[in-house]
Amino acid sequence: MKPLMNAEQIAGALAKISGQITSHIRAESVDASKLALVGIRRHGEILASRLSDLLAAELKFKPPVGALDITLYRDDVLRAPLTIPLGTEMDFRLDDRPVILVDDVLFTGRSVRAALDAMVDFGRPQFIRLAVLFDRIGREYPIAADFVGQTVEVDRDTVIIVNLYPMDARDQVLLMPTAKKERLAP
Repeated sequence: MKPLMNAEQIAGALAKISGQITSHIRAESVDASKLALVGIRRHGEILASRLSDLLAAELKFKPPVGALDITLYRDDVLRAPLTIPLGTEMDFRLDDRPVILVDDVLFTGRSVRAALDAMVDFGRPQFIRLAVLFDRIGREYPIAADFVGQTVEVDRDTVIIVNLYPMDARDQVLLMPTAKKERLAP
């Protein structure tokens, strides 16, 4: 495994994303008091929580954070290994809110597509923008991130492993080459 980012670099990428979101909100005259962040479980929810803290300092308002479980919305749910859904936790409705959907890695676009389907169950947002820690090549769906911490170009047979505290022992991002037969599902 090859290190790609350490804790300080992850924090820097999140600060960059926070600045991009703040600039967007101000440029588009968005009512920041309605802003909500929704993280795709599991790492997306941690990133969304950290972004909310950073945005609170810039916007003088701490956006609420929700955690979205996309397990049952995935198009590969029948082919993937059995996963027990963790459930969605959102103590707010999405109706008429500007929403930032947050995930760790945008690769094929399949997780984001599933998240968009799942979000419809929680209301109709004013708009949805996508923030990701990493944007990488290999899209299968026409989905693009609005706010990006880092763009990385690695071959399809390399997996980006994101570790975030407290779910993992420490914050780090690693690249792991895999054999084509053993390639993990995106």
